Amino acid sequence: MRIAIIDTSTTRAAIISDGLREAGLDDLILIDPEGPIVAQVEAARPEVVLINLENPSRDLLEDFFAMSRALARPIAMFVDQSDAEATGAAIDAGVSAYVVDGLSKQRIKPVVDLAVRRFQAFSRLQRELDEAKNALAERGTIDRAKAILMKRRGIDEPAAYALLRGQAMRTNRRIAEIAEAIVTSDALLGDME
Repeated sequence: MRIAIIDTSTTRAAIISDGLREAGLDDLILIDPEGPIVAQVEAARPEVVLINLENPSRDLLEDFFAMSRALARPIAMFVDQSDAEATGAAIDAGVSAYVVDGLSKQRIKPVVDLAVRRFQAFSRLQRELDEAKNALAERGTIDRAKAILMKRRGIDEPAAYALLRGQAMRTNRRIAEIAEAIVTSDALLGDME
């Protein structure tokens, strides 16, 4: 597992690196916090990003939270001090593990594991939500297409669905694609009767 480490202190970065190596993780990339962080992380292509901040200012935290939203990777963040607002902002930004005053060599590996698992769980939930939204949108399009067919052809709902299904089977396309074509066509042509 490739891990990118971002730390403003080389001493703390060494502690993190040692803890990870002792846990058997040695594909580590040190990111220069003074440089363009997002570009460095994207170039390194890590599977996990580990951030350690001693006394982060509100602006610095905001920068890291913006970065975490853009990266779409598990992120574990260690901070020496925090408040409820910063913790909430970290969660909203997608930080998978936010540890306050807890940097020690033996805790690093479990926190990385937690960050990966939470990120995977969140990603799975996000995919399921996206699939549900897409299915709901497709259902609405199919219902609109059935209504158009029912009105234009003077048929009932089962017959309209059978027409959609038959056309989808004949053209080897999804019913939602056929429905979208009917809705688009109706919008362009309007009532021609």
